[in-house]
Amino acid sequence: MSKIIIVGIMALMFLSCNSNTKKSNLSAQNDTISKQDQSKLEASIIRGKNVYDDMCVTCHMPNGKGVPKAFPPLAGSDYLRENQTQSIKAVKYGMSGEILVNGITYNSTMSPLGLSDEEVADVMNYINNSWGNTIENFVTVEKVSEL
Repeated sequence: MSKIIIVGIMALMFLSCNSNTKKSNLSAQNDTISKQDQSKLEASIIRGKNVYDDMCVTCHMPNGKGVPKAFPPLAGSDYLRENQTQSIKAVKYGMSGEILVNGITYNSTMSPLGLSDEEVADVMNYINNSWGNTIENFVTVEKVSEL
């Protein structure tokens, strides 16, 4: 009876050590942000929603679709997806002049909002992860301050 238990324990150890699931989970973790960074991102998104609701919602609307021909959409925005650095600078410093968003030209002025680097990072993380946007760019305070 004790031999059966020992063989059973050894078999379980062997199977658990050589699990393909375990290996694939490890490689998947390497391709994504760490759990610690994920929790930081989630907290940033929550703070960013507050900033958006206070400072951005008037022009870009609660659904992120903007105002046609006046204020560009953030939801599904090719400009946002392809121009992250310029988008961060726009939030931090304001923006004027023509931009092309989803095939439509916008020529409005976005005044500087007076946000801290942390608020800029938070609102960018919120926008990058809202309304169907899945822009994998964890904006940190350090990234914002470098601009």
